[in-house]
Amino acid sequence: MLFKDLVKYFGRIEATSLRNEKTVILAEILKEANQQEVDKLIYLSLGGLRPAFDRLEFNLAEKMIVRSLGVSFDEYQKIGDLGELAKKILNPKFSNSQITINDVYAELEKIARDSGSGSQERKVERLAKLIKQSDAESAKYIVRIVAGKLRLGFSDKTIIDALSYSEKGTKEYSDLLDRAYQIRPDVGVLAQLVKEKGVMSAIESMKVAMGTPIVPALAQRLKTPVEMIEKMGKVYCEGKFDGTRVQIHFSRKMENRQAGEYRDSPLQGLFTEEKPKFWVRTFTRNLDESSAMFPELQRIADQIKADEVILDSEAVGYDPKTGKLVPFQLTITRKRKHGIEETASSVPLRFFVFDIMYKDGASLIKLPLKERRRILSETVVKGEVLVVDDYVETDDPNVLREYHKQQLAEGLEGALVKQVDGEYMPGRTGFNWVKFKEAEDSRAKLSDTIDGVIMGYYLGKGKRSDFGLGAFLVGVIGKEQKNENIEHRILTLAKVGTGITDEMFGELRERLEKIRTKNKNIEYSVPKILEPDVWVEPKVVVEVAADEITVSPTHTAGYALRFPRLVKFRDDKSVEQITTQDEIETMFSI
Repeated sequence: MLFKDLVKYFGRIEATSLRNEKTVILAEILKEANQQEVDKLIYLSLGGLRPAFDRLEFNLAEKMIVRSLGVSFDEYQKIGDLGELAKKILNPKFSNSQITINDVYAELEKIARDSGSGSQERKVERLAKLIKQSDAESAKYIVRIVAGKLRLGFSDKTIIDALSYSEKGTKEYSDLLDRAYQIRPDVGVLAQLVKEKGVMSAIESMKVAMGTPIVPALAQRLKTPVEMIEKMGKVYCEGKFDGTRVQIHFSRKMENRQAGEYRDSPLQGLFTEEKPKFWVRTFTRNLDESSAMFPELQRIADQIKADEVILDSEAVGYDPKTGKLVPFQLTITRKRKHGIEETASSVPLRFFVFDIMYKDGASLIKLPLKERRRILSETVVKGEVLVVDDYVETDDPNVLREYHKQQLAEGLEGALVKQVDGEYMPGRTGFNWVKFKEAEDSRAKLSDTIDGVIMGYYLGKGKRSDFGLGAFLVGVIGKEQKNENIEHRILTLAKVGTGITDEMFGELRERLEKIRTKNKNIEYSVPKILEPDVWVEPKVVVEVAADEITVSPTHTAGYALRFPRLVKFRDDKSVEQITTQDEIETMFSI
């Protein structure tokens, strides 16, 4: 397919806010695409070159992109959109470009992979050459992709629906395709398999793969221990650690990596030997690779009695002098790109392992938890870095309640309750796992916290004018509206201006400045009275505490937080994993 034909579809997608309409247009593209280009087409449509867990960045600043267009930065500032600037400077009559999707992808990949001395100049030259080979409309979208600002308003979920539409004309296959995606979250691979084998065979072919993350299982909420036992039967109850979720992929089979199966991974920084005898990849809750952040994992080979495993864990910092666990804010300092070795020395981590999803070529996710726990205890032995966490088995609500209180007394967040016979279910599905964070006797305050995304901010007054930020608007994910087919609406829940130290204000301002936009994001539902002074893209996830939830005629979530306050940034969570409107309703009724 010619790239100029693809961007015609992009224009149609950009012109509508209706999710169903976007889905139908994407289905048209998928029907037209061939097997050799469909994965590249999908990655480009999502604004990148690889799936989310294996990002390949262009690393070209705006000023460098402007240079590739051959104009002054002042001219860009007048227009404010790199894509529109590229379209403007090219001759709109030139429409004979014959570059294909594969051609564009190959050139963009070369730009992204170029590194070392002089790479910035080479990147600029390559981009300039690609733009000159393009028609004006194609150049607009190429530049937006490189700048990370394509934003066509859909996600992997819409593409999954479009795959079903392209094969069946309905969403009949969507749930099955989504389950396959949860096991191996790569829509490019999924689309290739659908093209090659058809939907059902493609679903069968999407297996757990070493080096590719599984979408992590997430917990639901239930009101009381009695309801938990009624819904779940016999359960395992584990401590809920205040750390960061880490999915660990460990392999002694180096030939896989040598064959290039695991591309662009910063693994070499984890090992002290020139030719290590094993490799490790780790992934966060939102599927970002985090391997370079955990040098402790170079010491786990003796703790693992297998050639290959995938483990689910919670990494928690501890005081090397006392052995006591440290607060989340100290653990999360490991997220910084620099000074990892120094941080690892001052705040070392332990990885509390609570599940095993794969071992020596066999997927374990369909096995009941009881069997997975048995395999885990045989596979991970006692040591300094990996710790198999403790649990109790019960079907007695009183035992559950007492265990939960014990965890709170020991400084943990509470407990996780899991069905003994439950499979490992990626995503937040059913009541297989339930979190027990609330203190049942709490009435004065909302004892559970809420994860929301910042939608925009209000300019500060007085002292806060120094920060240029006085408060920010927080949203949650709304229910799917049958009459409003938008990807997912983000609904307002709270305006937060307390619980913020000067240091946090400074960091918050810096984070939000990088993602500010001129216009409201299409996913936002915000009443006029709450519109912020500055809009931002839905990127920064925060944890918010409050005294209580109240019904609100103003906030679009239908609820509001009374005396909301910032607890911490949640860099380990994506927007898709924030609190939902349904969860707010459940918490309100507790």
